[in-house]
Amino acid sequence: MSWDVGQSRLFHCYDSRMAEDRPVSSDDPAVPSDDSSDGDVPYERPDAERPASVAPTEPQLHANAIPLEYAPAPPVHDPYAALRYKDYRLFTIGWMTAVVGFQITEVAIGWEIYDRLHTVDPAQAKLALGWLGGIQAIPLIILALPAGVLADIFDRRRLIQLFTALGSLCAMTLAYLSYRPGSIPLMFVTILIYAAVLTLGRPARNALLPQLVPTRVFSNAITWNASAFQVASMVGPAVGGLLISRSLHHFGSLGAAYMLDAVCSLLFVAIMFRLPKPRFAHMQDRHTAPRESALRKLSGGIRFVLNKRIILATLTLDLFAVLLGGAVYLLPVFAKDILHVGSVGFGWLRAAEAIGAFTMAMLVAHLPPMKHAGRAMLLAVAAFGVATIIFGLSRWYWLSFLMVFCIGAFDNISVVVRHTLVQVLTPDSMRGRVSAVNNIFIGASNQVGGLESGLTAWWLGAVRSVVYGGLGTILAVVSLAYAFPQLRRFGSLQDAVPPDPETEALLLAGTAVKK
Repeated sequence: MSWDVGQSRLFHCYDSRMAEDRPVSSDDPAVPSDDSSDGDVPYERPDAERPASVAPTEPQLHANAIPLEYAPAPPVHDPYAALRYKDYRLFTIGWMTAVVGFQITEVAIGWEIYDRLHTVDPAQAKLALGWLGGIQAIPLIILALPAGVLADIFDRRRLIQLFTALGSLCAMTLAYLSYRPGSIPLMFVTILIYAAVLTLGRPARNALLPQLVPTRVFSNAITWNASAFQVASMVGPAVGGLLISRSLHHFGSLGAAYMLDAVCSLLFVAIMFRLPKPRFAHMQDRHTAPRESALRKLSGGIRFVLNKRIILATLTLDLFAVLLGGAVYLLPVFAKDILHVGSVGFGWLRAAEAIGAFTMAMLVAHLPPMKHAGRAMLLAVAAFGVATIIFGLSRWYWLSFLMVFCIGAFDNISVVVRHTLVQVLTPDSMRGRVSAVNNIFIGASNQVGGLESGLTAWWLGAVRSVVYGGLGTILAVVSLAYAFPQLRRFGSLQDAVPPDPETEALLLAGTAVKK
């Protein structure tokens, strides 16, 4: 049998099976015609109207397809999101370097003033520590609001460089005065100028931070910013404690500690030149926004905070916690007279707060965002008060070290929540002035808290001063939890978003917003 005949028979068999399912007509090409020969097998002609397959075509598949429900996977928490931005990394490295130097100066100046006056009159030495805090509060109260206006008008990078360089000059002056006997009054004057310089530069630094990272990772940037500050606050006091003993032994003064602060500040100034100019919305708005009087500009930050209840709640809570729980200013008294440790032990005790804050900051950065940030802040400040009470009652160095560690850890939670809300919920054109109000609430209360601690330690003793301050902090938490229900109910920090244009206009006009 030839190949052609076999192929024809195969087609014939296939068509016979198909014929069972379709009607037969005389026009059907599969039916043999009358004139076909008996010995030939009929050949099926192609039919363009009959498909070769009964399978659905591709258009039919698309038409009859049922769409599947699809939802994108939830974003993976990235603990290093802010650090992936170069500008933020540069700023953080420079700022952390400057903070190391300033912490060295803080440790050195507290120890030097207390040590010089302690041999003359121990009670007056405690009071001098209080005045050390009170003097630094004066520039904060007077200059904070004008500093905020400057931050909303001029290039924030240049303001940071200018005032950091002036701070370096103040540190050099302290180094010179440290060599001179009887120079404590001049040292207080220099500290007053140093505090004024820091006050003028702080709003610009705080307001620049939100322009270095997107809003979605700003809370992560705040966490790492707090971590950088705490690392610097660990390194600074530890190095400062070592420098106190070495510098006194070799030079008879603490000039080396102050000079190191000056060098660190100049390094920050140099690093800021590497930071490119961001898109300053506050500078762009100067020509389009309506002109305001100088008094209205100064009071703009206060009006905004008073009308934004959640920001007012966080600032008020931190104000009372810092004002009443100012045990840090009395650490020279506890180290020297109660725990009986030297300058090295004092330096590590001063660093314990930063070690605790850094540890907590690492936990906050690597864990998912807090689901109940308001409640967490209230509990953290209450725990801050409890740790302060135990520190005041302790006579064992390592228990005191642990309590200062806990003070720093609980305070870090409050710092992350407060700073995130203040910066994210504030329009960019107002961030400098609102940061200035934040500095008045927190910075001035910190310094005034030092004055309060010094005065009560001079009057009641150091132990009672610290214990009563811790009790006052707990009472403040209970009172403010009921006074500001918005804080108790506030959820995740991820829910904090910048105000929409309508809400922003209401806030700037002085209309209260409950959220």
